[in-house]
Amino acid sequence: MTADPRLDAIAQYFATRGWQPLAFQAETWAAYLAERSGLVQVPTGSGKTYAAVMGPIAEMIAQPTEGLQLLYITPLRALSRDIEQAIKLPIEAMGWKITVESRTGDTSSSRKTRQLKHMPNILITTPESLAVMLSYKDGAKRFGHLRAVVLDEWHELMSSKRGTQAELCVGYLRSLQPHLRTWAISATLGNLEEAAQTAVGLGTEPVIIRSNLQRDTVITSIRPDSVDTFPWAGHLGLRMFETLIEALDIEKSTLIFTNTRNQAERWYQALNFALPEESDRIALHHGSIDVKEREAIEAGVKSGDIKWVVCTSSLDLGVDFQPVERVVQIGSAKNLARLLQRAGRSAHVPEGTSEVFFLPTNALELLEISAFRRGLELGDMETRRPQHKPYDVLVQHLVTLACGDGFEPQKTLENLRQTVAYADLTDAEYQWILDFIENGGQCLGAYPRYKKVVREDGLFKVSDAKLARIHRMGIGTITSNTPVKIVYTNRKEIGTVEEAFVSRLKQGDVFFFAGRQLEYFQMKDMVLYVKGTRKKSTVTPSWGGGQLAISDTLSHHLRREVERVRCLLTAADDHRRVHPRSDAPPLTVNHDIALANAEILTIAPILEAQQRLSTLPSADELLVESCKTREGQHLYVFPFEGRFVHEGLGFLWGYRFAKQKTATFTISVNDYGFEILGPKGYPYQDLFSSDFFSLENLEDDIRASLNISELTQRKFRGVAQVAGLVFKGYPGSRKTSSQLQVSTSLLYEVFTKYEPDNLLLKQAEREVLQDQLETHRLAKTLSRLDQRSVVWKETKRPSPLAFPLLVERLNSRMSNETLLERIQRMKEQWEKR
Repeated sequence: MTADPRLDAIAQYFATRGWQPLAFQAETWAAYLAERSGLVQVPTGSGKTYAAVMGPIAEMIAQPTEGLQLLYITPLRALSRDIEQAIKLPIEAMGWKITVESRTGDTSSSRKTRQLKHMPNILITTPESLAVMLSYKDGAKRFGHLRAVVLDEWHELMSSKRGTQAELCVGYLRSLQPHLRTWAISATLGNLEEAAQTAVGLGTEPVIIRSNLQRDTVITSIRPDSVDTFPWAGHLGLRMFETLIEALDIEKSTLIFTNTRNQAERWYQALNFALPEESDRIALHHGSIDVKEREAIEAGVKSGDIKWVVCTSSLDLGVDFQPVERVVQIGSAKNLARLLQRAGRSAHVPEGTSEVFFLPTNALELLEISAFRRGLELGDMETRRPQHKPYDVLVQHLVTLACGDGFEPQKTLENLRQTVAYADLTDAEYQWILDFIENGGQCLGAYPRYKKVVREDGLFKVSDAKLARIHRMGIGTITSNTPVKIVYTNRKEIGTVEEAFVSRLKQGDVFFFAGRQLEYFQMKDMVLYVKGTRKKSTVTPSWGGGQLAISDTLSHHLRREVERVRCLLTAADDHRRVHPRSDAPPLTVNHDIALANAEILTIAPILEAQQRLSTLPSADELLVESCKTREGQHLYVFPFEGRFVHEGLGFLWGYRFAKQKTATFTISVNDYGFEILGPKGYPYQDLFSSDFFSLENLEDDIRASLNISELTQRKFRGVAQVAGLVFKGYPGSRKTSSQLQVSTSLLYEVFTKYEPDNLLLKQAEREVLQDQLETHRLAKTLSRLDQRSVVWKETKRPSPLAFPLLVERLNSRMSNETLLERIQRMKEQWEKR
């Protein structure tokens, strides 16, 4: 296998299994043993875990020592169980004297306490659990023998605050062990060099190892027999569940992915209704269901007892489900990497062929799947950027270090600047943060609980045991509405829902959760006690953060797809002019293209109606439609850039119109465009100019166009939680969302009034602009739109592309039944014209 004798033990194990190491595995082991750090990118299910761990294990066997030697960081607790089993398999089979354990939020307190005293040789953990370990004293001793850190699913971690937390923790471990090697492993990533550098830290040249394994992805769309000429979001969806059942086979192990937990609950309900005799072989899996139940479902999939699982991103990542033969995606995945990741759950073996069934929730999503296919053929993939100086994570990290062995400020600053996230952290910013955690900053100095650290012998330390205990309970960067536990009256836990949902219920109400009909019994201390019931209800919990937007990579291919359809329709028109008696449908003129794109053929009536009533824009055109209804003057704009960019664009253009002629506008957005509804006769076209694409004063104009202070205040809640400014309460007496909101609102008002330059305030506003409104994409979009020719179309009614935007706006203020009646009435009126 290799000339390095340290790998002989690994070669012997592979021989017992009849395996040959794959080229990328051998390359990774050799690089590790040569003291290098780097990143491995290979397709899902290709053997990444053994590529990452067998080098360190070989070194442990050749040079045995006590204590923790390999730290394996994974983003999901569910992954830790699988990884632990995968690593233990060769160790137990070969009798190697290496101990392996995991440590996550699900690990018992007794085991965690024991681990702090006697660490295993290999520990699988999460970023949060690693941070908690660093908050205990004797960290230098505990991590003193550490040889390597593995960052699993790095594409998932890197661009989030959890990735920054991992980056900070690993950076601190490097200060304890200068020769520490770091390896990131990832299945899907576009910007490999930046990702690798972020993982290994600045000052280290990473090795990037790729695989030549080919893993095909076959996408099959489940299409309706006919489509509505005027589509709208959600108009298909559950109406097609019978079509989905006909396309699937209950004997084939299948993961059915949805984009939200609410959608997963509804689809599980529908499938059980359609196949009651198979209810024991259909399961529901999402992050709000109790961990024991999720583990039982995962075990059932692996054993083959459970055949279909309706799930969310809780099963996106590397949980090893080799029995899974097929994946279904309900609604567009909105992102090439996400679709590829989910597809990789099926045929989870090297060079397997992933099979994905795609079911649209509205007809226009069939255009997206055509764009998906083209993007994957070209090998395009989204890039993920590391966070840039999130001050709240740094505040938390420094207090964590102070709870442990303490930290020396200058040496710590040097270490921080070796991370990509804080490479350009200024002396002034660092001093502000130190003053904030030591003295409470300018505003909070009168409150002892905000004076978290003290200086002792040149080190910052937390000397108050109560403050340290409170801090450990708040470690982490995931913030959400306060969860309410759902528990049967016999104390058996079912899962969690958000407080906002429970607040709308009263005693005796029935709702559907975790695949069960449950009746509200009583609420006490953030625990909702329920009883099972046979009463029927369609009320299903909803969770925040469910909206996904198409990525910039997918939007590029979507625009190309629209242009391609336009060319087809133009060719069809030319064909009709030359052959006026031909009965061939327009889109079958080019038979080869029609066969290759069944999705486009299915939505041909919509696309033809769009071309007839308005036009389909080419990739270098921006389509703008204007029409007048009883509601007022509508402006529809179609950049095809994703809903978050369109939200920023819509408010920006509304503001720039209003500066020239005052009016009140209503904005609605989707992934394809945005609507500005103004007063009747509003002269959009007369007021429009190239200034609407200007980048000058962009952020100031966005601040003026939105209620930026309200958005910032909302974002500040999360920043304040991460920075440890609010305490959620002890277990059994958790604060409610409204209590937390009052606490953070008071802090926000104090900072805004007395310390407007507070870094945490600035961060909250930056997150609104960059994360929520995607101003970096917005600026690129404006520059790109400025290069396109603007095509104005006056229409007598909203076109097929505009109709979903109209419905989006109506949907926000109408009940579902009223909305359906209104939609039907509008369509009947328009069809008479």
